[in-house]
Amino acid sequence: MANLDQLVEQLSGLTILEAAQLKTMLEEKWGVKAASGGGMMMMAAAAPAAAAAAEPVEEQTEFNVLLTGVGPKKINVIKVVRQITNLGLKEAKELVEGAENAPATVIEGVSKENAAEYKRLLEAEGATVSVK
Repeated sequence: MANLDQLVEQLSGLTILEAAQLKTMLEEKWGVKAASGGGMMMMAAAAPAAAAAAEPVEEQTEFNVLLTGVGPKKINVIKVVRQITNLGLKEAKELVEGAENAPATVIEGVSKENAAEYKRLLEAEGATVSVK
């Protein structure tokens, strides 16, 4: 059995982005979806007949975060880009400066929740962001 005190300490040390990624990974591993009330609810795995009867609707599962404008806090935007992408300072600076002329892709193929979190972090620093 895992040492729960150690686990609590490790989880307490996570950044917001790491916690969001952990949430997504646990949802996929356990087949659950975090409810808006903070609880967990089981996905509808027990109703295959109902799912087969309904038309399958393709829902987008991977999203790209695009930086479309930098705003007045360019240095802060670079810091957030580095945090999200783990790019070096030079690469993050080039990405942000490139977005001053044309939209630049910050990160590709992330979950809807992560894309929303990254958008929120960038917009908090004055950047203009779109998710596709």
